[in-house]
Amino acid sequence: MSDGGPEGDAARGKPRKAPTAFRTISEVADDLQIPQHVLRFWETKFPQLKPLKRGGGRRYYRPEDIALLKRISDLLYTQGYTIKGVQRLLREGGLEEGGAPELPLGDLEEPEAPEPVRDALDALERLAHELRALAARG
Repeated sequence: MSDGGPEGDAARGKPRKAPTAFRTISEVADDLQIPQHVLRFWETKFPQLKPLKRGGGRRYYRPEDIALLKRISDLLYTQGYTIKGVQRLLREGGLEEGGAPELPLGDLEEPEAPEPVRDALDALERLAHELRALAARG
């Protein structure tokens, strides 16, 4: 039975694409295990993602688009960044391939909680405030 990898594609009669070939949204979604609607949503949030669009709005992703999608996915799903945090990293040029985002030197002297932690703390504070308000009513 095929595992769905590149060898599986060849076994099913699908020709393997060159690493530099453009990919459809379906191929990228399958490869990255990210739903197509999420990829389309990310295009609205990250202007650096600009797949080519052909007739009928069909998207074709370049290898550099796919590398950026992999990095965004890692930051969001593995490292716990928010979309705003990843947007800021992109604006500041902090998404170099393979490396962790670098902090400015000033952050070394006065360490601040990473953005995902700050966001979680803010949400917990809002929730605690709402719970106190509900308890006061009861």
